[in-house]
Amino acid sequence: MTEEQTKSSPPASNGGGGSNEVLVPARLRSAGFAGVGASLLRLRELSVIVVAVALFAYFSIHSPSGFLSQSNFGNIADFVSAWAIIAAGEVMLLVCGEIDLSAAMTYALTPIVMMSLHGNGLPLFVAFLIALLVAATVGLFNGLVTVFLGLPSFITTLGTLFLLHGITLKISGSNPMAAPTEGDFVRALGGWKWSEILWAIAIAITMQIVLTNTKWGAYTIATGANFVGAAEAGIKVRQIKIRAFLITAVFSGFAGMLDGIHITQSFDPNGDPNLMFTAVAASVIGGTALLGGSGTVIGALFGAALLGILQDGFNIIGLTATTFVVVEGAAIILAMVANTQLTRFRRGAKAA
Repeated sequence: MTEEQTKSSPPASNGGGGSNEVLVPARLRSAGFAGVGASLLRLRELSVIVVAVALFAYFSIHSPSGFLSQSNFGNIADFVSAWAIIAAGEVMLLVCGEIDLSAAMTYALTPIVMMSLHGNGLPLFVAFLIALLVAATVGLFNGLVTVFLGLPSFITTLGTLFLLHGITLKISGSNPMAAPTEGDFVRALGGWKWSEILWAIAIAITMQIVLTNTKWGAYTIATGANFVGAAEAGIKVRQIKIRAFLITAVFSGFAGMLDGIHITQSFDPNGDPNLMFTAVAASVIGGTALLGGSGTVIGALFGAALLGILQDGFNIIGLTATTFVVVEGAAIILAMVANTQLTRFRRGAKAA
């Protein structure tokens, strides 16, 4: 038999009764495993999912009776929901290279507007729609000032934060306002135990599809990756950024309504000053780049879940809130390092 015939001949059977099974060479199996590993590393959500599962397992083992109860799952959902909803908007902004610091005060203003209108005789549903329109106006203002006046979004939205705080205090008389408690509409907004987390999941899935499977999402990524190049390619980059500001404000206002109805049964005109930072932290931990050009809304949802599990677990085992803040800061730094290294890996893989 010639050398060429030897190379082209099929491998012999294993001799166990005429089996035709072909044995895969070890180097091909190794290449297959390497390919699977490389594919997993390309998943932006991989690291946050692994850490979230590890934390869940740790607290489950450490305190199973407290952590694995249904009531505690409800507590985690309460932590996660508003962060994830606001993060869904912040991801769109971060991807196109911007940020909204006023989200926490839009969160406070919108339900105050709703209850003020409802208290003056408007049906709750109509007041709800008008309040969301007010939130959209806030986002439109942020977008127009940032895009057309050339101010950094950090400065624009920082000013808006203080402006909205003053307006909210003026409308409410500096006092909390009671949330509605009756009716199917109220139950859908947060009166039912699991309604808020279901809203958060639905919004995250929808925005992930928008970001990864629509022209709008592709244009948003292109705007953040190369603003000048995207504009020269015919993408209406200004409209993309304004739209992201508008979406973020609407989600923030909506989260404020849900939270007040579901958790506190009232609306605080001072809002939650840490809310926006936690939402951005969830986005970054989940795999969204702060400098724009890449991101994942589902990753932000898992990032919010990770922070919720961490805060809830710390409460159960008796660690202080200060410890959570320290860990949260360290997590952001580590997430940024991991995102940078994974981005380099992905670029290298594409180049290869």
